[in-house]
Amino acid sequence: MVLAFNEWLNELVWGPIFLTLLAGTGLYLTIRLGFFQFTHFGASWKETILSRIKKTESEEGGAISGFQAISSAMAATIGIGNIAGIATALHLGGPGALFWMWMTALVGMATKFGEAALAVKFRERNGEDIAGGVMYYIQNGLGGNWKWLATIYSLFAGFAAFGIGNMVQSNTVAEQLSSDFAIPSLATGLVAAALVGLVILGGIKRIAQVAEILVPLMTVIYIGGALVILVLHIEEIPGAIGSVFHHAFNPASAAGGFGGAVVREAIRFGVARGVFSNEAGLGAASIVHAQASNSPAKQGMWGIWEVFIDTILVGTMTALTILVTGALETGENAAALTATAFDKGLPGPGGYFITISIMVFAYTTMVTWSFYGEKSWEYIFGSKVRIPYRVVFVGLIILGAVGALEAVWDFADTMNGLMAAPNLVALIALTSVLVQEKNKYVRGEDEEY
Repeated sequence: MVLAFNEWLNELVWGPIFLTLLAGTGLYLTIRLGFFQFTHFGASWKETILSRIKKTESEEGGAISGFQAISSAMAATIGIGNIAGIATALHLGGPGALFWMWMTALVGMATKFGEAALAVKFRERNGEDIAGGVMYYIQNGLGGNWKWLATIYSLFAGFAAFGIGNMVQSNTVAEQLSSDFAIPSLATGLVAAALVGLVILGGIKRIAQVAEILVPLMTVIYIGGALVILVLHIEEIPGAIGSVFHHAFNPASAAGGFGGAVVREAIRFGVARGVFSNEAGLGAASIVHAQASNSPAKQGMWGIWEVFIDTILVGTMTALTILVTGALETGENAAALTATAFDKGLPGPGGYFITISIMVFAYTTMVTWSFYGEKSWEYIFGSKVRIPYRVVFVGLIILGAVGALEAVWDFADTMNGLMAAPNLVALIALTSVLVQEKNKYVRGEDEEY
C-alpha cells in the first residue's frame, strides 16, 4: 500500500503542472534577469573557477570559501545523477530526453543563480555558525508570515536527503559492486555507513575539505574517460546528436532491448532526471552556498557554473557515450546502462571505471546531503537534532544498500518534487531582490554579506 501511495504521489508531483512550474520558473527568472546566465556566461567563469586558479577568491565573510562551497554542492550533484540518472532518462524517455535535459539546464542556470544568491543574501549568523538556504530566504525574505512555507520545505528536504542523498546512492553502489565483484549488499552498506560517518561528524568544514579534493579530481577523470570513448566513436557522434533532436519531438521506436518511448516520456524523464542531476529548483545546494565567503551575485555565479558543468558537460558526455556505443539497445537501465556503454567503448577497464566513479561520486554525495538534511531539520527542531539526524542518516545508508532499486528511486523522485514546490514559490516571489543584486554586480557595487 505504501508503494502504491508513493507511486500515485509521484505521478502527481511530476505531472504536467509541476513540470511546467519547474521549467517555467527558470524561464521566468531568465527573462527577468535579462538572460544573465548567457550575457554574463564568460564572467561566471571569471568569477568562479578562474578566480580560484588565480587565488583571487575572497576568504572572508563565511565558514568556507566559495570554491569549497561549490565543491560541496557539486559533490551532491555530479554523481549518481550523471551516471545512473542520465542513463535512466534515456532508457525510459529515449534519446530525446537529453534535449529536454539541456532545455531544463539552460533555464536552470538562472534558477541556481537565484538559489545561491538568495542563500548568501538572507543567511543568519550565530557566532561562527552560519545558517542559510531556502528556509531562511523564505523566512527573512518573504517575512515571518511565510515561516510555515519554510517549515514545509525543511521537512521535505530532510526526508529528501534520506532518498536522493542517501539510499539512492548506497543502493546504486551496492548493485554495482554486487554485479561486478559479487560483494554482498549488506557488506557494502556497512562499509559505506562507516566511511560517511567518519566525515559527517566533523561538520561542514570537514565535508568541504573532502569535497574540494575528491570532486574536481574525479570529475576530470570521468570526463577524460568519456572523451576517450567519444574520440574512438567520433563518426557516430553526428548521428547520435541528430537522434537527440529528432526524438525530442518524435516517438523513439523500439530497437534491440530498448522498448521505445513517446514524446511525453522524453519530456517527463528528461526534465525529472535533469533536475535529479543538477538539482536546480530543489534548493538544497543553497544550504551550502550560504556558507560561502562571497557576495550574493558572485556566489550566484558559482550556481550558473555548477549547472553548466553538471548537465551540459558531464551529463551530455554520459548520454553521448551511451548513444554512440549502442548501449541503449541492450535494455540495461540506470548505472548498469552507463557501465555497459563504458565497457563497450573501453573493453575491459570501462565497466570497472564506472564502478570506481560510482563509489567516489556516491560517497561525496552522501556526505554533502547529510549536511543538507541536518540543517533542514535543525531549522525546525533546533541544534538538538544534529546527532540523532546523523545517526539515522548513517543507518539508512545500510537500508538503502539492501533495498529494492525501483522503490528507492521512486521515493527519491517524490521527495524531490515535494521539496521543490516551496522553493519555486519563494524564487518567484523574491525575483525583484535577485534583479537588484544582479544590477549591483553589473554596476560593481555588490558587497560581501
